[in-house]
Amino acid sequence: MQEFRIPIGSHSVAAWRVGSGTPLLLVHGGPGVPCGYLFYGHMHYADHGYEVISWDQLGCGRSDRPDDPSLWEIERFVEEVEQVRRHLGWERFLMLGNSWGGILSLEFCLHYQQHVKALVVGNMGSDMTLISAGFERVKAALGADTVRMMALRESAGTTAHPEYLAARTLLMQRHMCRLEEWPKPVLDAMTEEGIGRGPFVRMFGPHFFNCSGSLRLWNRTPDLAKLKLPVLFTTSEWDYILPDYVRLAHEHLPGSDLMIFADSGHMPFWDAAERYHPAVLAFLQKYR
Repeated sequence: MQEFRIPIGSHSVAAWRVGSGTPLLLVHGGPGVPCGYLFYGHMHYADHGYEVISWDQLGCGRSDRPDDPSLWEIERFVEEVEQVRRHLGWERFLMLGNSWGGILSLEFCLHYQQHVKALVVGNMGSDMTLISAGFERVKAALGADTVRMMALRESAGTTAHPEYLAARTLLMQRHMCRLEEWPKPVLDAMTEEGIGRGPFVRMFGPHFFNCSGSLRLWNRTPDLAKLKLPVLFTTSEWDYILPDYVRLAHEHLPGSDLMIFADSGHMPFWDAAERYHPAVLAFLQKYR
């Protein structure tokens, strides 16, 4: 595995490469959750003839973290992906984005789809208003009193209280990654040191399971039919990005594929690995 830097305007980002062969770009979530959880979950694709590359997007992980709120916009992140592509010298490549990385990958393909052979949209739909409804549904399963408590503590700025942290931990365990013990790359990505609060707070909002930032009104469902490349949507039974809303994105993109992983959360490449990886590799193999 090689770590290297990629210039992004006057800044630079940290990137990692493993393997050789068909280029595969992994786009992590957040915004602001560094790429290790995704890269280490897929780096063994190098054993199947892929050159696997991911990077910490500007503002998080080991990349530069400029204090400039104007940088945390979808359009700027799309151009960041394009600068990564140019730096790598890839004319055509495969792309896999998870969560916010699915949003960013869709946006990149709507601008630069001529460079993408095929796309995996990992556990993400195409309409954030529907996705936010999913957040409310999974919180409702904790009971009305817990939902009221979470809303009150978020409003009062007292989310460090043990009862709020306990509710968030339960939601994470049920819906983010359902393994008894989280893998180290996932734990490392979720630390305060790793997460870039600048892009996360501005674009998603300060609280998990409550999208109040600039992404809250994002909706690309009307534009999905513009994509003329193979697309696979993945989703999971227990994901907080509800399967019914990922299915709607699939239905609005003619010719796309949909895979649903039972007893899995937002990271099926970890908690449903024995089913996820053969299915995703089979899709990628068709377009390499």
